[in-house]
Amino acid sequence: MIHGDEADSLDVAAPGLQDQICTARLLFDAELSAGALAPAALRTRAVRRATRVRAVPPRALRVERQVRYKLGKLDFDAGVMAPLMAARRAALGPDGAPAPPRFLVRVDEFPHFHAWDDPARYGSERYERFHEVMSAAGLTYLVAVLPRVSREPLSPAGEQSRALDDSELAMLRRIAGERVSFGLHGLDHRTRFRSPRRHSELCGLGAGETEALLDRALTELEPHGIRPRVFVPPYNRFDAAQFDALARRFEVVCGGPESIGTMGFHSTPQWRGETVYLPSYLPVYGRAGEVLPAARRAIELAAGIWVPIVLHWGWEMEDDWEQLRRLAELIAPYAATWEDFRQAIGRSREGTRSSRTADAEPPERPLAR
Repeated sequence: MIHGDEADSLDVAAPGLQDQICTARLLFDAELSAGALAPAALRTRAVRRATRVRAVPPRALRVERQVRYKLGKLDFDAGVMAPLMAARRAALGPDGAPAPPRFLVRVDEFPHFHAWDDPARYGSERYERFHEVMSAAGLTYLVAVLPRVSREPLSPAGEQSRALDDSELAMLRRIAGERVSFGLHGLDHRTRFRSPRRHSELCGLGAGETEALLDRALTELEPHGIRPRVFVPPYNRFDAAQFDALARRFEVVCGGPESIGTMGFHSTPQWRGETVYLPSYLPVYGRAGEVLPAARRAIELAAGIWVPIVLHWGWEMEDDWEQLRRLAELIAPYAATWEDFRQAIGRSREGTRSSRTADAEPPERPLAR
């Protein structure tokens, strides 16, 4: 679990109370919407502790958390699910807290970033097989979309990229009508750094360069009717200083294990300013066979929380999609659409605004004599 010493930041200003309140309202969206929970219950100590939004910690603490994560000493179950379930028990009581988890399934990425270099393995026909497994199970998901496909995307010196081809555009048109949402996955997924430990399309770009890249990517998708409100960073890496540029353009900014090195380890989802930050961590980030027991555990525990699952379709073909089928069938009844999530985000924002005056103004004190 993250401790209070990480509240001090060298990167961004400490988040305010409003972020914490919005985050709490997002956690309890179902109960608040049904009238099963009074907003005053969100002020309990356990809820405020679990939904506290901490600033991006200094680099030394980010590195320490990243090492702990890699050693298996920090993960979604212990660092996110356990504290949020404790908050639900504190607010709702032991009988009211159990509820089905709300899985948010994200898939990286289409077109695959190796689609130019190896179309037989990573082209549209292979993705179609992946999508049919998901569709047959009735599993709704979000796919991170690339506006362009690079040649040799792992080479920073490369310069070639192409627009989406006819088969890719046809696939995007098809799945748009089959319960699939779209997120933006950068511009062309070309890394700016050769080392696998630093792969990123965004890190190191200045403010103007970052905004230009994002705006170009959105402009390239616009003629195809794709207007993403979710951002999925290539390689899960962006600089903390770039968060504001992302927040101005997207309702949701995703992250993953690699984001720990640049943003720190945070609970998820959480409000940060004008957007919601949604990182995903092991064991709900990975191959379907690895995610399966973690998803089953969240169902058996009746966790009642948002659970961001991240899959990479290119990782799932080795066993002819068998583990993917098993996972899809298990979680489909508990999967929320991304539109459901966006609506919950809207309610958490509006609910906080409507109560802001009452929360911000303490009772008047008698004047000293």
